[in-house]
Amino acid sequence: MSESRRKVVLITGASSGIGLACAELLGVRGHAVHGTSRHPAKDGAHHRMRVLDVTDDASVRRAVEGVLADEGRLDVVVNCAGFVLSGAVEDVSVEEAWRQMDTNFFGVLRMCKAVLPAMRAQRSGLIVNISSMGGAAGLPFQGLYSASKFALEGLTESLRQEVAAFGVEATLVQPGDVRTRVREYRVRASQSGPGSAYREDFEKVLERMEAGEGAGVPPEVVARKVQALVERPRVDVRYSVGHLSQRVALVSKRLLPARTFEHIVMSLYGLSRR
Repeated sequence: MSESRRKVVLITGASSGIGLACAELLGVRGHAVHGTSRHPAKDGAHHRMRVLDVTDDASVRRAVEGVLADEGRLDVVVNCAGFVLSGAVEDVSVEEAWRQMDTNFFGVLRMCKAVLPAMRAQRSGLIVNISSMGGAAGLPFQGLYSASKFALEGLTESLRQEVAAFGVEATLVQPGDVRTRVREYRVRASQSGPGSAYREDFEKVLERMEAGEGAGVPPEVVARKVQALVERPRVDVRYSVGHLSQRVALVSKRLLPARTFEHIVMSLYGLSRR
């Protein structure tokens, strides 16, 4: 890759899943990739790993300053860090909800605030925020996860308009089910166990969700979409990635009456109104 097309890329949550797939592919493509994690392992064959905790202001600042010191610029940030909190809204404590938002939403906000001064100064830059199809449609027993991604969608839409005059762009990638280690890292609401009024439905829905995740597309599919965005001159507001049936479902939400779409979603997860 020519030096003029080579981008300096910073990726959060690059120790596994989508973040790791993005780091590996963009590194192979010849970009200068800096992956990050709270507890990074050794550097990859084509990318470097750094310590970064998106819930810690100082950690975010140090990581961004380190990349700028080493590379002299920062062209792309891919915000992948996040986790899934599952449980009925009633069963989620405020503290658990805060931790979900602090990582999935405020973590991205911290990253944007840290990188934008450099991007504005160089009059170019791209922020890729990894959202979710759960950021376009609320899913049962994923209320706080969906809330964090809905918030991310609104933030990115606003951010795009604010930074356009500085030559900076922002976009959203909405994966459907992806075969990652999300099931290992999923956090269950503390009150979702025995004694919860929602326990039976919660376990049924979660079983179906995890089966879908196991049959999802490999993370490399999402990485290829991110790579295409990094290497194109202009990006749109959002891009969905995943099985065709899930991508069609996003379109159907815009076309169908809201109650009809809600009924379809509930039926998919074995839920019904009493």
